[in-house]
Amino acid sequence: MDCLKEKNLTFCNCTYPCDKKGLCCECLAYHRAKKELPACYFTAEQEKTYDRSIKYYLANN
Repeated sequence: MDCLKEKNLTFCNCTYPCDKKGLCCECLAYHRAKKELPACYFTAEQEKTYDRSIKYYLANN
């Protein structure tokens, strides 16, 4: 399956400098391994906290 990186970048709201930006499958695997969620689960304001924890997500959504 081909990655649609350029298309993904049009809606990626992550502001953290990362080599996985636009590579959703890699991003999801990375955060899942850390028991986190990627930026796209959070609002713009929440994303700026860089708190990707599931606990933070559940408390704020």
